[in-house]
Amino acid sequence: MVRTQIQLTDEQANKLKKLAASRHLSVAELIRQAVDVMVKSGGAVDVEERRVRAFNIAGKFGSGRHNVSKEHDRYLAEAFSK
Repeated sequence: MVRTQIQLTDEQANKLKKLAASRHLSVAELIRQAVDVMVKSGGAVDVEERRVRAFNIAGKFGSGRHNVSKEHDRYLAEAFSK
């Protein structure tokens, strides 16, 4: 392993310590796992950013159908059968 040094805000350090304790891991192991996820995802957008984007796009498009909330399963099945 390679030893490295990073600087965290107090808030980041506190949250990491709590999360590591709740998972029965060291902070170092938690950071290694986070790095693995980031490397594998290629730096993809994090969950919170995806949530914000989803909320911002909601309601911007229309299907012209007025019963989607009741018939969504049928519409989805039709879309996948094409």
